[in-house]
Amino acid sequence: MTAMRLVYAHALDLRTDEAYYWTWSKENVLSFLDHPPMVAWFIRFGTAILGDSNLGVRLGGIVAMLATQLLLADIVRRVTSNNVRAVMLALLLPEAALYYGLLMAKVAPDTALIPFSVAMLWSLVRLAQGNDGRWWLAAGLFAGLSLLSKFTAVTFVPAVLAFALVPDWRWRWLRSPYPYLAALIAIVVFSPVLIWNAEHAWASFRFQAVRATVERDLTLRTLGEFVGMQFGLVGFVLLPVTLFATGLTAWRGYRKREPVAILLATAVLVPFVYFLWKSLTLRVGDTWPMFLWPAGFAAVAINVTRMPFEGWSVGLVKSTVYWARTAISTGIVFVVCVFLYYMFAPWNLIGRTDPIGTEAGYDAVAARTLAQVEATGATWVATTDYRTYAMLRWMLRGRVPVIEINERGRFQGFADPGIGKIRDHIGVYVGREPENNLPLWSETSAVRQPLERVTRSWRGMVMDTYALEKISGWTPDLSPPPDTTFFRWRVLAMLSEPCEITFSPCGRRWQPKAAG
Repeated sequence: MTAMRLVYAHALDLRTDEAYYWTWSKENVLSFLDHPPMVAWFIRFGTAILGDSNLGVRLGGIVAMLATQLLLADIVRRVTSNNVRAVMLALLLPEAALYYGLLMAKVAPDTALIPFSVAMLWSLVRLAQGNDGRWWLAAGLFAGLSLLSKFTAVTFVPAVLAFALVPDWRWRWLRSPYPYLAALIAIVVFSPVLIWNAEHAWASFRFQAVRATVERDLTLRTLGEFVGMQFGLVGFVLLPVTLFATGLTAWRGYRKREPVAILLATAVLVPFVYFLWKSLTLRVGDTWPMFLWPAGFAAVAINVTRMPFEGWSVGLVKSTVYWARTAISTGIVFVVCVFLYYMFAPWNLIGRTDPIGTEAGYDAVAARTLAQVEATGATWVATTDYRTYAMLRWMLRGRVPVIEINERGRFQGFADPGIGKIRDHIGVYVGREPENNLPLWSETSAVRQPLERVTRSWRGMVMDTYALEKISGWTPDLSPPPDTTFFRWRVLAMLSEPCEITFSPCGRRWQPKAAG
């Protein structure tokens, strides 16, 4: 399965977000508007070894998957007293889930969050078994690294609090300095993000807060999308198996005050219930909940060893084992089939909604862009969305400067892309239709001359059309004031209906503006 992920990571073109994170890896800044910096560090690690290649960018995801499996295996080994079958179950369960078994090769902030969050749980399991308070310090370190990966790591706080306060040992840890030192370590490790935000009007926190605080009407459509996505990415059999085991683990843990059971169950249920609740009003991103399921896989493996000794009926015990095995066999077959479909099949069975196809075909756009650069004598390329910007930077590889002329708040602290080649020179603008005619152009002196239209296709289906234009008579401001159109970042919020929200960090408050 690891070999399969390596082939997938090498052969499949980068997705737009992956290319965007790759551009981060080329910068020397403490943090970024969209996410904390760990994903950029993962990519820098991989490209330092394998260069700026598909596999180099994604190497961190391959390593993260292996680390996650080994940590899960050790958690189960320790809790089940070296039960080999339970350990094998813990190793194979992630392979049976589409996201972990295949798509974790696609680098993302979640790719970094998953192994660090599992390492935090592993440290607390070591603490529960050995009663050595120093394991709190390791947990604090991994908690800080989790926060450096993605802000959603904060949803593990209830699990850690329940782990410390519900069992009978609570007074011991309340009086001990170790939990407080662990919290301090986590804050210190997370400090690059805090420092960057303090210097930039807390931009990252406000950027992410829109998804958590925006008020929308209830809708069952986004709820159905969330549930369906979890069945697809975790497994049609594995998801109910994991939820059943997690529920049983929660019942056992809170009834008997077992620290590890409380920790694992709460680490799954609290984030899952939160995302389920949020899905009633907005579209939850497909990867957002992926950090919580490894704790559920550990619960599945531990549960099958505990049930025979807890008075459950023989039929229920056999059924639990049967469905766990079925989840592995059917899940791995499904993962392999998806791999074969994307690697070798010539068809497009899902149409324009295919998650790979929707971001494929940028090579044609890049080729035509470079041809127009050479034909017009242009010295730079402009875009007005970060996805096109990222893919052109990835594919043109420094042959010509590529900049996004708007949303400059995304690029605070970035190195000079080559202003000498931009000022008073001709450029080529690449814009996805119909967004190529944004109102911001009226605020510039740019003279735009249509060149051609380029389609981006995947397996015979047109996914997008791009307008290529010659730009003259204008030099973009790469460091515009925060209260200008060209600084404000746009958030295409994951809401129940399409809309656009813009934010301007001018002072201590911000106001949303809906359009379209």
